[in-house]
Amino acid sequence: LVRMQFLQILSRKPGGLEMLFQIPFCQKQFPYTCLSTSACVYSKKKKANSYEQVDQEKYKNLVHSVTSYKTSAQTPETILEEDNLLYGPPSKHRPPIKAGTKTPKNWVPLINPSKRILPVSSDSNVPMKIPLQRTKMPSVTRILQETLSPQQLFYLGRWKQKMIEQLGKEGFEEYTKNLFLQGELFHSALESIFLSEEKAAKEQGKDDVVAGYLSSVEHVLQDISEVKALESGVYHETLQYLGLVDCVAKYRGRLCVIDWKTSEKPKPFLQNTYDNPLQVAAYIGAINHDANYDFQVRCGLVVVAYKNGSPAHPHFMDPDLCSHYWNKWLLRLEEYMDKN
Repeated sequence: LVRMQFLQILSRKPGGLEMLFQIPFCQKQFPYTCLSTSACVYSKKKKANSYEQVDQEKYKNLVHSVTSYKTSAQTPETILEEDNLLYGPPSKHRPPIKAGTKTPKNWVPLINPSKRILPVSSDSNVPMKIPLQRTKMPSVTRILQETLSPQQLFYLGRWKQKMIEQLGKEGFEEYTKNLFLQGELFHSALESIFLSEEKAAKEQGKDDVVAGYLSSVEHVLQDISEVKALESGVYHETLQYLGLVDCVAKYRGRLCVIDWKTSEKPKPFLQNTYDNPLQVAAYIGAINHDANYDFQVRCGLVVVAYKNGSPAHPHFMDPDLCSHYWNKWLLRLEEYMDKN
């Protein structure tokens, strides 16, 4: 008690405690008492901290990461290294190797190297409209429909089953019939616009359905010029198939085969349009090998219009992309020929 009172008195005086803890003072005044901040006095058998023997300045980051409780020393890189050390490289779960790209057996170039391009005539501003010849040659649409992949057939069948459950069989038939009718009216209205038949276009535009589609493609029509063909039949003389092209015109200064599509769901990317790029590539190849057309096309455009009038999505296909889908089309064509 006397010692505690003495310490309290010293603590009130400046420098008092410093005097107390000097070794000579302690030895003279309190020979049998010693104050210490170390725990060694109370535990003689306690093991020394191994980290105290480490050169902490040299391994500062390592020591901090091990001793810190606020941050984790684990990172994605260290976890991968640890797994690799414990379990070895992940050789048992390698991703499957993609099969090599198939090449068509009967390859025909997209651009016809032997086709002569005639000089521009005076009546070239009148779009061509060649009637589609009814022959035994298969159409592009038929070839694509009969060579759908199992995955495409699965999703198409599931969608059809779902629609029949909602609308009934008769309701679904009426629904598909209306879709085709809307598409025909939309194409007819576009043809009237390109032929500058303003009166006919206005009459067709009174229909709410057609008006929505026309409003959807309004911004795309501003980029289209020099229409060369409308609803015109084409056939590939070498590969023996035919089709009906919606439109051939310049889009932002580049001659394209243009395919107009209608959709109730947004299709912001080209891959959302399924086989439409193959269809465009097939038409490009047919035009380039059809003697009725005195020009060649290198680009394509798939325009998806929406019934509610929201802005259409134009998907431009440059020459490289057209060549890519041309090869895919040739494979589908070969598959059809093998089946038939």
